[in-house]
Amino acid sequence: MNAKRLAHLLKAVEQGNVTVGEALQHLKNLTYDDMGFAKVDLHRQTRCGMPEAVFCQGKTVAQVREIARRMLAHGVNFLATRADPAMYEAVLQVAPDARFEEAARAIVVKRHPHAQPPGLIQVICAGTADLPVAEEARVTAQFLDNPVDVLYDVGVAGLHRLLDHNRRLRRANVLIVVAGMEGALASVVGGMVARPVIAVPTSVGYGASFGGVAPLLTMLNSCAAGVAVVNIDNGFGAACVASLINRTGWHDENHHGNSKAAAPKG
Repeated sequence: MNAKRLAHLLKAVEQGNVTVGEALQHLKNLTYDDMGFAKVDLHRQTRCGMPEAVFCQGKTVAQVREIARRMLAHGVNFLATRADPAMYEAVLQVAPDARFEEAARAIVVKRHPHAQPPGLIQVICAGTADLPVAEEARVTAQFLDNPVDVLYDVGVAGLHRLLDHNRRLRRANVLIVVAGMEGALASVVGGMVARPVIAVPTSVGYGASFGGVAPLLTMLNSCAAGVAVVNIDNGFGAACVASLINRTGWHDENHHGNSKAAAPKG
């Protein structure tokens, strides 16, 4: 249940159109939807500020389609990560307005936008091979109604590519830095800005990177203050944290969607 539907229910109780007992039962029914193979959390948007997302890896095509159908029926926006084209085609059967973000491997159905916070989230990635994780972060952050700017292929092997955008980095309210190999980019960015940096190690690299463990350890050992680290390849988690930071001290109900922040160009 989102805040709008909750307010509508409480108004009905206030006006005497719904009894307290009926409202309690309604709230119980809208806490989660028990589908047998999944219990879809319908209250997460109100409780945590973001709806439940569906991690598709390990799920069948039919399961993803049915979860999408049930979430959308309850008025919940739908985001599926680590999805494939077959899952997207199945979701299209119940949501013709679904779109597939191929690079991010994500399915998005956004029917209920919320007001944008005034702050900007910057997504930075070291190399083109890191793009799937960076794109997952971008898509998730935008799904959560944040203005997003991206800066790709600016790894430390050619540091001038990053330094050319120094002023651009300083415009962001929070930055997500995605890097594999040795993962040094997060420390560099953390030493350039006075904003929170969320580092995302990727599994990109040769054998000694140990599937992302090497950049993970580099980021955890960063000497730059203000750098926090999420799990390997977890662009989704980084975007969720960035969104919560971006909304700190700012609430949708006080802004009514009037505040917009355009992503800077160039």
